[in-house]
Amino acid sequence: MMKISPQPRAKLSKLRDIGWELWDPIGLLEPGFYPGKWDEEANRPFADEYDSYLLDAAGQLRRGVPRVQVVDYLVRIETQHMGLQEGPTTRDRAEAVVAAILADDGIWTWPDEQGRFP
Repeated sequence: MMKISPQPRAKLSKLRDIGWELWDPIGLLEPGFYPGKWDEEANRPFADEYDSYLLDAAGQLRRGVPRVQVVDYLVRIETQHMGLQEGPTTRDRAEAVVAAILADDGIWTWPDEQGRFP
């Protein structure tokens, strides 16, 4: 019987650091709303706001989806799913997120020999 090697998982805290610092399309952490970092007590109720999009983008990149398609995905999420206007920084922010995910070797974690994730 062939053993299937386990798939890695993305470290959500690293994705959140990237997403909140470089993307934040709604602008929740802008001065005047909820300034600070996503993991501060006051911001925890909405810390997961972008998780599904960031996990999807990271997964696409891991599977080898071309970078430009993942950028387009994030732009589409912002402009179509969230209903926001495409602004002068929309594509730049999406490109920054994709670049940061690709550059971070520590974003993925693999299970140990028993299949448990750290």
